[in-house]
Amino acid sequence: MPAFTFEKISPPVRRAPTAATPKKPRGLISQMIDRFAERRGRRALQDERAMRRDEKPAE
Repeated sequence: MPAFTFEKISPPVRRAPTAATPKKPRGLISQMIDRFAERRGRRALQDERAMRRDEKPAE
């Protein structure tokens, strides 16, 4: 028989919900990337609409 055994000790139960940590403000670089991505997306939509207008219906 073993001389000792290991017991699994469960962590204490949290009774109150933890307070949400406030979000850190986004960094300047992240904001710049978001702006560039938004402009690029808008430009892509405009180009797509222009291509659709230029297409001729097939007869």
